Amino acid sequence: MKNSFTKYFIAFIAFWFSSVQLLASDIQSIGVPYVQNYPKSSYLSGNQNWSIAKDKNGLMYFGNAEGLLTFDGKYWQQYKMPNRQIVRSVATSTDGMIYTGSFGEFGFWSYQDKRLTYKSLINLIPKPYKITDEVWKIYVVDKKVIFQTFSTIFVYENKKVSVIKASNPFLFVHLVGNKLFAEVLGKGLFELQGKNLIPLAGSEILGVTGILSILPYKNNSFIIGTSKNGLFIYDGTNFKPLSSPANSFLKTYQLNNGVKILNKYYAYGTILNGLIIIDENGNVVQRINKSSGLQNNTILSLYADNEQNLWAGLDNGIDRIELNSPLYFYFDKTGQFGTVYSSLIVKNKIYLGTNQGLFVSPWLPENGNLFNSFDFKLIPNSQGQVWDLSLIDNQLICGHNDGTFNIVGERMEKISSISGGWTIKKLNSNPNYLIQGTYTGLVLFVKDASGNWRFSHKVTGFGEPSRYIEQDNKGDIWVSHAYKGLYKLTLSEDLKSAKNIQFYDESNGLPSSFNINMFNVENKIIFSSDAGFLVYDEISNRFSKYEALNKRLGSYATANKIINAGLKKYWFINHGKMSLVNLIQPGKIAIDSSRFSILDGRMVQYYENISQISSKIYLISVDDGFVIYNTTNAQYNNEPLKLPSVLIRRVEDITDKYATLTENGNDGDPIEISFSRNNIRISFSLPYYRQSKVKFQYYLEGYSKQWSDWSPATQKDFTNLSRGNYKFKVRAKINEKSISTITEFEFTVAPPWYGSNWAILFYIIAGIIALIAGKRIYEAKLGKDQQAISDKLQAEKEEFLKKEAEVTEKQIIKIQTEKLQAELASKNRELANSAMSLVYKNELLQKLSEEMTKLRDENGKKLSEDQLRKIQKVIDDGMNDERDWNLFESSFNEAHESFFKKLKANHPDLVPNDLKLCAYLHMNMSSKEMASLLNISLRGVEIRRYRLRKKLEVPHDKNLTEFLMEL
Repeated sequence: MKNSFTKYFIAFIAFWFSSVQLLASDIQSIGVPYVQNYPKSSYLSGNQNWSIAKDKNGLMYFGNAEGLLTFDGKYWQQYKMPNRQIVRSVATSTDGMIYTGSFGEFGFWSYQDKRLTYKSLINLIPKPYKITDEVWKIYVVDKKVIFQTFSTIFVYENKKVSVIKASNPFLFVHLVGNKLFAEVLGKGLFELQGKNLIPLAGSEILGVTGILSILPYKNNSFIIGTSKNGLFIYDGTNFKPLSSPANSFLKTYQLNNGVKILNKYYAYGTILNGLIIIDENGNVVQRINKSSGLQNNTILSLYADNEQNLWAGLDNGIDRIELNSPLYFYFDKTGQFGTVYSSLIVKNKIYLGTNQGLFVSPWLPENGNLFNSFDFKLIPNSQGQVWDLSLIDNQLICGHNDGTFNIVGERMEKISSISGGWTIKKLNSNPNYLIQGTYTGLVLFVKDASGNWRFSHKVTGFGEPSRYIEQDNKGDIWVSHAYKGLYKLTLSEDLKSAKNIQFYDESNGLPSSFNINMFNVENKIIFSSDAGFLVYDEISNRFSKYEALNKRLGSYATANKIINAGLKKYWFINHGKMSLVNLIQPGKIAIDSSRFSILDGRMVQYYENISQISSKIYLISVDDGFVIYNTTNAQYNNEPLKLPSVLIRRVEDITDKYATLTENGNDGDPIEISFSRNNIRISFSLPYYRQSKVKFQYYLEGYSKQWSDWSPATQKDFTNLSRGNYKFKVRAKINEKSISTITEFEFTVAPPWYGSNWAILFYIIAGIIALIAGKRIYEAKLGKDQQAISDKLQAEKEEFLKKEAEVTEKQIIKIQTEKLQAELASKNRELANSAMSLVYKNELLQKLSEEMTKLRDENGKKLSEDQLRKIQKVIDDGMNDERDWNLFESSFNEAHESFFKKLKANHPDLVPNDLKLCAYLHMNMSSKEMASLLNISLRGVEIRRYRLRKKLEVPHDKNLTEFLMEL
């Protein structure tokens, strides 16, 4: 709660800032604007930079000690003069020409054959004149170009050069509006009208030290800057000195050049001490030198572009000063106060709490001398680490490594000896108490009768390091430390002890017990973690992700610190990167981070500090100083930007060796690339030089199907491109909102030699010839093929007939074979029948022989032996009749003609009875049948079989019948 004094103080600060012109288009007087350094190591050319110009496409040109330098916001390029002269002067024209002047040389640069090429103009100087010294100034006036040396003025017009000489040498020519002024040494100031030099009466008051700057002033007058005599005003008739505090500075440090900026300020560069900026009344607004950001104190050239950039060509390097920036800097270049952990402005004094102690300086300038507006001194007995500076009820309290102090002016009064005062704030449940987090727990302070805060007691029962503390709506105290974890505790009624202490970790839904911080956002405690913001649910006693906030914050959902910026605005700091988040509209979150990108990594991590010193101004602690953020200028800078077009700077062949195809892809002429060199790299840039986040998006028609993702990359490689026409499109985006127009670059990949027009014509002619020859060859081949087909058909016919004959013959043979087999089967049947008939006959004769013995005569007596022998003899003759065998053998040979031949050939020792037995066995007759045919007993058959087996040498495991059947 701020008291009336605080309100008065804020009103006073706001009034003071308005008095030093902190309007949208004004330059602040506290700190210095952002200065971007381009050292020699970045542009890789000479130290000295004598002149600066910018062309219609936004490309910057610098007259450098080693030639002409170009810069497009990303890439530097150096071009040598014909004799490697120093480029003293450079100017551009609307037709794209870049004019340069050197020792004994002047001319222009233009793109020839896709490369920036120099053309000298000294051959146009009429005789007997010649150029023998440096060209120091170049001005383009309508269709004329003025080249000025100390001895001569050369005018180039309509491809001719004319000469203007004076009685004495010139110093410098100055172009102001449409007027040209020239100083003739010893004669004063002249106006150049046509080819005539008109003296200006009264210019002798300017002195003889040299007129180095003439700029437009109010009421159509001119402000003139001299080397050692200060500033003068010329109203067209009279010259009079300008009463300005800057005069003593400019006289002492030697004014060297000047430029008008923001339509109402003047920047003057000096030889010895950087540059100063004054307003139209001569008041010094800024002083910028090496101690405040410049690389060098000698300003050789100044140039103000159309984007509120002030370019300074130095004796060693190039600097860009960002005018009208919302951020102004103060850096401790001497290392006086170390690393800044906290900063605050109280009662017209600025305090810096650092790792070396507490430093104080007057906040407002003393006696109007802005050069010494900051004079930091160490407060006695403050040596050591300062953690926190807080203004509570008009009392400045310092949390220190050695305890807690009350700061009054430049004095320290210790109010607590408990070391490590990290953070301190009012106790919501009892505003008459302050609660402080220290190395060893919690400490309470109470307001005494005089309204001052004094030490009350240390809370017992809890001794953990307490980096952050917050009290929730129930009165519970939350305490966190990056490494010790998160606690919730309740204070006793007398506030002297801690009870109900709970420790929270992964089991309660936290992603980890490390790096958990907590902050009060719109009266709601939220907890930060590496996994995003969390909220606590008292019913479940668990933490859950704050998805509604995390989704809208994007990358800042993992912010490790939140600082109140007033009026529903908060600073979200994500591990060194900061953004200003606006919560004014319910359900909407506006995030502004781009303007603060230059501060990335410059704050003390985990101890970031931002103090609000008025409704529009913030004090940001950085590791080696502080930064003033003015939201008035920020609002002005939020206006939509009209971005320049993207420049296609270089197209290179990267097939094997790097070779430049064009240095300027924007000239509209498509280029042709050989098919064998179809790997290219396209480099592009946006000639926008103010600090911002630039991203590019490209699309190659004929190759891609859609635009690429937005990326900060400024070049793209395309490899193995097929033949055809291509159109490369690229555009840029700044700060995620302003998008440039599309820049196009057309090129063609030529077909390979075998795909060229001549090759295609050759292919057509060769094709026609091939068709004719092919037709003839085809016809000849067709006739030949027809004959071959005819011969083949004839041969196939003959072969078919032959095969048919063979088939017929085979069929005949088959029929004959079947007939023979049928005959053989018939003969076998006949043979079998014959054999069976013989068997039957023999069996019948045998029965007759047996019955004959039973015969009796009429007397019942047996027949006589003689009769029986006769009858038996007849029976025996019948049974042994060789004719039966011969008949059987003849039939057997007809059916098995080769059987006996093979048998006799293999076994010549076989007798006829053996052959008979073999035949019967071959016919698979039974032993009984064979016994009947052979007229022997069954035993005799077995004996014969045995003997036959031995004669035939039949194996033991082989059946005799099978052996003979297989023969």
